Amino acid sequence: MTKKLVIVCLVNFLIAAFLGLILRFANIYSLNINYRFFTHAHSHIAMLGWAYLMLYLLLVNYFVLEKKTIYTRLFWITQVAVWGMMFSFPFQGYAVVSITFSTLHILCSYVFIFVIWKHIKTEKRISEILLKTSLFFMALSTLGVWFLGPAVGLYGNTSDFYQIAIQFFLHFQFNGWFLFAVIGLFSLILGIKDSVDCQIFYWTLLLATLFTFALPINWYFTHETLYWGNAFGVLLQVVAFILFLKIIKPTLHSMPARASKLEIYLYSVSIFCLSIKVALQLTSLLPDFSQVIYQHRYFVIGFIHLLMLGTVTGFLFAFLMRNQLTRPSSSLSFGVFCFLAGFLLTEMLLFIQGYLYFAELPIMPHYNLFLFIASVFLPIGIALILYNLINSKNHVA
Repeated sequence: MTKKLVIVCLVNFLIAAFLGLILRFANIYSLNINYRFFTHAHSHIAMLGWAYLMLYLLLVNYFVLEKKTIYTRLFWITQVAVWGMMFSFPFQGYAVVSITFSTLHILCSYVFIFVIWKHIKTEKRISEILLKTSLFFMALSTLGVWFLGPAVGLYGNTSDFYQIAIQFFLHFQFNGWFLFAVIGLFSLILGIKDSVDCQIFYWTLLLATLFTFALPINWYFTHETLYWGNAFGVLLQVVAFILFLKIIKPTLHSMPARASKLEIYLYSVSIFCLSIKVALQLTSLLPDFSQVIYQHRYFVIGFIHLLMLGTVTGFLFAFLMRNQLTRPSSSLSFGVFCFLAGFLLTEMLLFIQGYLYFAELPIMPHYNLFLFIASVFLPIGIALILYNLINSKNHVA
């Protein structure tokens, strides 16, 4: 895993953070931008330019022992797709140019799955099956994107069909591809061996991921069957998380000697955020509240950021340090804690404001200003981590 490619991923993340900051500022002061278009750019760059490409590099780093030019070339073609989305989404939203580059990214992901699949082999069977399942979910999620065209053509971009296609993509990207991948890599690093508990954990998490998709469908087509399907999935998710803790607990005390305190701290933060995510999904068992979650964007944004910034990015930062591309320093520690401070503050503000709306209480005064100030810490933290990486003497993990 070359430092140059990791720098590209972090630059993508920094740009996504700045776009998010612009969106926060637009809620305070009227800007001459299309808010929805900028939201598309922000989310696509964060997901596809940061999380996707970092997982790409990590999978190649851990499983492709010989250097192969196809992976470097495919990385840069994928990055061209990210650049295309970066410069088209803010100005035209979903249109010919942005859709072309989005399609290119999807096609690159199919090629990546094809070439990496045979290399993902390890004696730790649970890690292998988790990672291969993550790739399956990556491919599955793209069906949602392919259905957007027919949805718009048949019913329009405000139709329930269109919204469900988007939710399909997001659900299986976050809860499938990203989550299974970071858990699979974490179990590989811990050296977790296959066991009955591991098998039960895998199948429980797999079924939970499938059944909890019933919730976003229920937002548009309310039906008792969908409610019970989601309830079953949520309860399975609780069981899976308990099993996950049981499986990793014996290995935590024997973390590799070269694991820094900061790396271990990031693992802890990621797992804690995952526990909050599981707990929050339990609230969807309350029928009235499950509809409120969808109606108030504070809860939706807070939940997405909890998983994306807390769990997924927390693990990715830890994996980055594990591969020793960064160097231990005060700038690195301050960067990580600055990022986490921004994440924690914005999450608190989002969920508090969401609760105030739900409880029909007076909303927080100067909320948008506070949210903007808290959000400033995120790009600062990313920039400091990027600065540390650039100045590190290590060039290859």
